[in-house]
Amino acid sequence: MARLAGRKIIITGGASGIGRATARLFRREGAAVAILDRSDNAAKAVADEIGAVAIACDVSDPASVSAAVNQAAEAMGGLDGVINAAGVLAETGIADTTAEVFSRTLAVNLTGTFLVIQAAAPLIQKAGKGTIVNIASGVGLMPTGPGSVAYVASKGGVVALTKSVAMELAPNIRVNSVCPGAVETAMTAGYIRTPAGDPNPAITARYAMGRHAQPEELAAAILFLTSDDSSFMTGMALPVDAGRTFTECVPSGRSGGRIRRATSASILEHEADELTAP
Repeated sequence: MARLAGRKIIITGGASGIGRATARLFRREGAAVAILDRSDNAAKAVADEIGAVAIACDVSDPASVSAAVNQAAEAMGGLDGVINAAGVLAETGIADTTAEVFSRTLAVNLTGTFLVIQAAAPLIQKAGKGTIVNIASGVGLMPTGPGSVAYVASKGGVVALTKSVAMELAPNIRVNSVCPGAVETAMTAGYIRTPAGDPNPAITARYAMGRHAQPEELAAAILFLTSDDSSFMTGMALPVDAGRTFTECVPSGRSGGRIRRATSASILEHEADELTAP
């Protein structure tokens, strides 16, 4: 039986990357889906492909969020789930991150997540029960090294926000976050592969499994947290990161570019030329 049969779920950032993979999977699992995305054309393309609703939305704008969430609920005949997958990436370190970049990154990644939850929660409560899954990041649990200060701050905030909201909305609405490692999407295209198109060894060396993820692997974890399979989970930050967050990452300037992987049997050391990509 389809694990999301009868569910009515909003997916922000559903026109690309993890959000798009999740929208496709959720439709296969029986859910009605509304894709909220800043790119109206891209959202419509995905919606037409899978049989979903497409609504233009800027998650950093309270008025846009309120209108889009209510429009989505009306189109689906209610609402009992949210996936907050909209996000932006800023890779600069503290010296090169302007106040504008820092504010914009938090406005989309953190404030946007809050605004969607705030608008959706009363509608989910009307349904009686539901779920919210926020896409945080492994760097919100443990940064990979110097750089991406605004992005790291925003995703750490999503982890904390998730826990706070989970306490407030329990017991009928479960709220969890997924913390991905490196995932191959348009947002990560600039660093996840080499110019020759091969997996970037400076990235893959951070992971116990020695590779980056595909969006569909994250969608499977999001499905788990949205379905009744995770019925006794709320307030959790679930790492889906090939083991990076149980490793010790040492910045290249301090230890020659080494990453030490803690395993049950031994410590494996891998040389990496660069540790600054998120």
